[in-house]
Amino acid sequence: MKLNYYLIILLSLVLIDLSTELRILFDHFTFNSLYFALAKHPLAFFILFSYPYLYKKLNK
Repeated sequence: MKLNYYLIILLSLVLIDLSTELRILFDHFTFNSLYFALAKHPLAFFILFSYPYLYKKLNK
């Protein structure tokens, strides 16, 4: 398996962007906080959900 720096950088940037929202969700989960996290960061969540597909396609 080769190391793909693009995926590592992409995942780290997404986690940095979502760090405050994830901290709120882990401290006290509510569906309202999940909704607002998805509403405020739609691109970051899309990248996070499509990460397995990107990993599979880029590591062929």
